[in-house]
Amino acid sequence: MKYRGWRTAAPLLGGLLADHLGRQVLPARPKGWVLVTVPLHRRRLRSRGYNQSSLLARDVGKTLALPARDGLLERSNDSSPQVEVRTQEQRRENVAGSFDASAEVEGLSVIFVDDVATTGSTLSAYAAALKDAGALDVRGLVLARES
Repeated sequence: MKYRGWRTAAPLLGGLLADHLGRQVLPARPKGWVLVTVPLHRRRLRSRGYNQSSLLARDVGKTLALPARDGLLERSNDSSPQVEVRTQEQRRENVAGSFDASAEVEGLSVIFVDDVATTGSTLSAYAAALKDAGALDVRGLVLARES
């Protein structure tokens, strides 16, 4: 889906994420949660033509009746793709300070949606930006865990 342009896989994959989220993480489907899409830098978005996180979040949101919001998290610099960075330390340094959250997240409970987690460095950077902007509760939802 990410590198081969298989956007049509988003509803199926988003449905799997929604099923997991609905059963395992948020069984009561509490109100007040917002799905936050993970941003791509403008250059990478132009190159790829779509944001896979946004597609997944949209389908999770439709299934669980949760709002999915683009723009609450911004990528402030165009660092190297994490797939090109080898060690966990290098990955952490590569994304340090790369994200800014909108003031609109203050007081919200958010779940950010991403496609792949490897070391967790990027997830930690998202969470830090959202917490720094005042989000009450921050959780992550990823489609795949690479080991």
